[in-house]
Amino acid sequence: MKIESHDSDIESLLDSSYFHIPRFQRPYSWEDEHVQDFWDDVVANQADDYFIGSMVVFKNSKQRFGVVDGQQRLTTITILLCVLRDAYLELGAEDLAKGVHQLVERKDRNNKNEFVLKTETSFPYFQEHIQKFKDDPDADGKSIPEELNLLSAHKKFKSLVLKVLESIEEDPSIPTERKTKSKLSRLTNIRDSIFNLNVIFVALDNEDDAYLIFETLNTRGKDLALTDLVKNHFTKHLKAKGDVDIARIKWENIQEVIHNSSEGLSSDNFIYHFWASRYEAIPQKKLFPKFKKAVTKARAKEYLNFLVNDSKLYRSLYETSYEWNKNEADVSRSLAAIQLFKLSQPIPALLSLVRAYRDKKIKYGRLRDAVCAIENFHFQFTAITSSRSSGGISAMYSSFAQRLFASSNSQEAASEIDKLKGKLRERVPSLDEFKVAFKEVYYTNANSKPKNLVRYVLRKFSEHYGFKYAVDFDDLTVEHLYPQSKIDNKWSAEIVGSFGNLIFIDGKMNEKLGDKSHGEKIKALKQEGYSLPSVMNESDEWTPDLVVKHTEEMAKVAHEEIWKI
Repeated sequence: MKIESHDSDIESLLDSSYFHIPRFQRPYSWEDEHVQDFWDDVVANQADDYFIGSMVVFKNSKQRFGVVDGQQRLTTITILLCVLRDAYLELGAEDLAKGVHQLVERKDRNNKNEFVLKTETSFPYFQEHIQKFKDDPDADGKSIPEELNLLSAHKKFKSLVLKVLESIEEDPSIPTERKTKSKLSRLTNIRDSIFNLNVIFVALDNEDDAYLIFETLNTRGKDLALTDLVKNHFTKHLKAKGDVDIARIKWENIQEVIHNSSEGLSSDNFIYHFWASRYEAIPQKKLFPKFKKAVTKARAKEYLNFLVNDSKLYRSLYETSYEWNKNEADVSRSLAAIQLFKLSQPIPALLSLVRAYRDKKIKYGRLRDAVCAIENFHFQFTAITSSRSSGGISAMYSSFAQRLFASSNSQEAASEIDKLKGKLRERVPSLDEFKVAFKEVYYTNANSKPKNLVRYVLRKFSEHYGFKYAVDFDDLTVEHLYPQSKIDNKWSAEIVGSFGNLIFIDGKMNEKLGDKSHGEKIKALKQEGYSLPSVMNESDEWTPDLVVKHTEEMAKVAHEEIWKI
């Protein structure tokens, strides 16, 4: 590997070379705070020899380089130069504007205009709306996060430059006839501070060496990102053929599926769960070496297709309106419950189960029963008793996922599912343990954290007993049969907010009941056709002891019937 390095400044680099940001690089991602830090460090200080680090490139041809490290800084500098250029234009200094623009776009040896910095991931937005002379960054067409980040950086720099110019305009010590000249002088000082930025310019001979350097540079600090390393690895093995870049197209498809989810999914977590559901559960920080060893050039296309397919399955685990139809509502409801419990341990198992179903290795009934078993287990183990696993739960799920993935037919798959359900049954909390924890859950206005869990429990009981309501479940509210307004020493918040004192009603009925007595509430509910637990119907007087008793009875039904595996 041949490496050349030398000190340089930004003006010399941009004036003598052309740069492109290759497809394996991450999109532009600087946020306002990064832009502000850059402005403060570089512009506000205005040191003549300010050093901004190294810039690693590989040679494409003479004076043409691909950027390996430094693309975020180089893109940011280009955006700031464009803002300065536009500020010159607004002040009528077209020659100064064109002088700056020469470091953004200039003629090549064939006398054709060419942008000094070109990027594949943000084409054509960056070129057409920011770099172009007399550009329009706010033009229609921003649809991806990178374009929005570029626009945001442009707006931030424009705001900072505007503040500088406004400070001159508002300075009473500067005569009106000299304000324009002062503004141009201040812009020129900022321009020169950018031109004088120092870098260590490191050039490699070829692109293959660049992939290796990229991988090495991205194994420390904030730059460590599993997604970037995996993308780089695929790009290294799957070269573009002509205008068709399969690796880029498929990778963008994966990112679109993951990032467009309403659930805020992480690409790194997806890759981790993908691997754990198929091959091996290892810490995320140690995954890439395993991935790199397994994904050879001969199998790169195959693995990339696996990721494309699994990205949709993964999203469907979190976003239950995605890829599920009405006939699969039982599974989507169970998945929604699992998300309510805020779980990550079963994700590899769920991913493997949904994959087996979509690949027709198991039928819908098997999938439904398995996902329901996981829901029922974690309702008791996690949501109610808050049991803590020593790590065995995660290992159990990953091991199951891998065995299910490796199963060669439906019989083997069914056997693995039965084994998983057996292991879940063994770990279910005892009835006594469950009762104690069930009675400790309470919901009031002052303690609203369990609200979604309470709604989930009341709905499951309503479905179990076939209760009828005048409106859909989503339009029902939780009513405290003994009102919260009368909480006292006898009726504690824990008793008033416990499951035994809670029912579902619609909003209008809620207002109608108000603070009526127990008997009046029951009568009004019956008249409206509401279904109620027998203990509420049969009791003339509603007491704390009855609430506790009813809560214990609910706990028994929950443990032995509704959430039984």
